[in-house]
Amino acid sequence: MQARDYQEEAICAPLNYFDNGGRGNPVVAMPTGTGKSFCIAETIRRILFRYSNQRILMLTHVKELIEQNAETMLAVWPTAPLGIYSAGLKQKDVILPIIFGGIASVNKRPQVFGWRDLVFIDECHLLGPSDDTMYKTTLAALKLINPRLKVIGYSATPYRLKLGMITDGGVFTDICFDITTTEAFHRLIAEGWMSPPIAKPTRVEIDVSDVGISSNDDYNQKQLETASDRITFEACREMVEVGFDRQSWLVFASGVVHAEHVASMLQSFGISAVAVHSKLSNEENDERISAFKAGHYRCLVNMNKLTTGFNHPPIDLIGMLRPTLSPGLWVQMLGRGTRPSPATGKKNCLVLDFARNTQRLGTIDAPRVPRKPGEGGGDLPIRICGNCRAYNHAAARFCIACGYEFEFETKIFKTASEAPLLSSDAPVVEYFNVDQVWYKLHEKKNASGILVSPPSIKVSYLCGMKMFHEWVCLEHSGFPGKKAREWWRQRHVEEPPPTTFQALQRTHELREPSRIRVWVNRQNGHPEVLGYEY
Repeated sequence: MQARDYQEEAICAPLNYFDNGGRGNPVVAMPTGTGKSFCIAETIRRILFRYSNQRILMLTHVKELIEQNAETMLAVWPTAPLGIYSAGLKQKDVILPIIFGGIASVNKRPQVFGWRDLVFIDECHLLGPSDDTMYKTTLAALKLINPRLKVIGYSATPYRLKLGMITDGGVFTDICFDITTTEAFHRLIAEGWMSPPIAKPTRVEIDVSDVGISSNDDYNQKQLETASDRITFEACREMVEVGFDRQSWLVFASGVVHAEHVASMLQSFGISAVAVHSKLSNEENDERISAFKAGHYRCLVNMNKLTTGFNHPPIDLIGMLRPTLSPGLWVQMLGRGTRPSPATGKKNCLVLDFARNTQRLGTIDAPRVPRKPGEGGGDLPIRICGNCRAYNHAAARFCIACGYEFEFETKIFKTASEAPLLSSDAPVVEYFNVDQVWYKLHEKKNASGILVSPPSIKVSYLCGMKMFHEWVCLEHSGFPGKKAREWWRQRHVEEPPPTTFQALQRTHELREPSRIRVWVNRQNGHPEVLGYEY
């Protein structure tokens, strides 16, 4: 399996963290659908190849993720010394150097795993600040055997209610890699690695004004289910009307009874739907999920079953009937629709947010990081596209759904029923015919005239009246150097020279692209060359 560019960075990040003297417990933050399982597997493989005596434990909270991560591990490294410890998967391996386990099972007997050097935790945002959680007690038991135990976390949402960022307290100390930022998120969409979530106004919304707050700082479950069920008929009718051309639906309900009501109502409208929830056996849930993935059902309604660890790229409509106060839960739910699916012709995922989560919690690429109680609050300002009626962030210049360019004085609404699911400008990617290419030495010096980094080649593409630039860093280490060498191999039959000066002497031998693909509206104001045609 070949790593994508950003995956290579994610794989190297924790290794570089420790190689460069890091002594804490780092976190790798990657949006849902960007290959977290692959990055975990390849990082483990490289660690074992460098240090063959390392003993590793990989933990997560649901059997589906354990199974998915283990399958990816064996795809990356078919002969990996891998065992599984999970009651749900009916396996209890403890001896092998690599163990993938469920925290609920491992927590019962952590001492049986003996000496472990590293613990990987998938969905690490689930680690709470309390010392009596399953994760905390498990790590404490493992540290009795190895006091120098290190933990590496992976999450699409590195924050928690009442805590803020997960590095603000508890187990984790540093974020060593993060592509959940707004610009990184948009770049992943522009390069085709993610599918954008698109929101449009809904006629009805769930009224939570009389719903209380529970001890876990989210809405009271019983009251929320009652409030949500009041709009089931209208919401289902709207889903059917708006989603007539959508092929694979996922609905988040507010309770078990509510999930069954939604599934029944959709069936009455002629939509093949089924519910999954905690009142069904594991076998029944697995059968229904498998049938949905196989295309036997158009809609899968779930209650607290598919917020994490559920991978089905064709999902192109999400019906949000579950209000929440947790930004992490909100982003995780939206993430079920961000995987691209070229095989089904999916272009985006339509999200009908009947729960008004977007105003409370922000957009998927710029969520409102939780604050301590009493800090912050209020709805977010939004902008409605006059062309297609999609919701956008107030700062957006282009509509995320149709690309319409907003005028500066566009009115901003604060009380609409829905909001954007991407916070700022949609990535605008354009193609340009190349008239001429120039190569020039680029050196970065300080005020004293001393080089502060290795030299690079500045490549300039003249495209009509426009000029675009990129920098080829052959002498740099890590990802920039790897990217530069791949750049050279696209243009020359021989391997790249070791130095920038040698490369500059041979630029006349390089083949030149006839057309380039450019991300023209990056937030920093500098267009980025993304691809080439020859």
